[in-house]
Amino acid sequence: MKTLLTLAFALSVMQLAPAFAAAPKKAVASPEVQKEFEGFITKFRVAVKANDPAAVATMTRLPFMAEDSVRDAAQFRAKIYATSFTAKKRSCLLRSKAIYDRDGNNNDSYAIFCGDDIFVFTKTPSGFLFTDISVND
Repeated sequence: MKTLLTLAFALSVMQLAPAFAAAPKKAVASPEVQKEFEGFITKFRVAVKANDPAAVATMTRLPFMAEDSVRDAAQFRAKIYATSFTAKKRSCLLRSKAIYDRDGNNNDSYAIFCGDDIFVFTKTPSGFLFTDISVND
């Protein structure tokens, strides 16, 4: 009976091995990317803590999310910051850990999950920028 159980266990492990081998590897940022993002997110959080939409806008890729209606800092402040940077979301941005990933275009990016929103920061040729708010589904 013991041999039969050992054989059954070995067979089940052999069947699961391909699934584990095929599982995607978690992306890991290079030390340079980590350092660059840490510098960016520190400044971003200072602006968020001060509730300074003008400073946040300077760290945002505009037009925001390629929306023609959010082409400059004033439009960003009125249409995005006013609704997406509530006190609760600002608190979350200050305390939550950013998660590294590579986006669909193979760009370095970080995300902070705050309730129903995902705040996305992407490495651009000019450095990291706040680039998107996605729905956390």
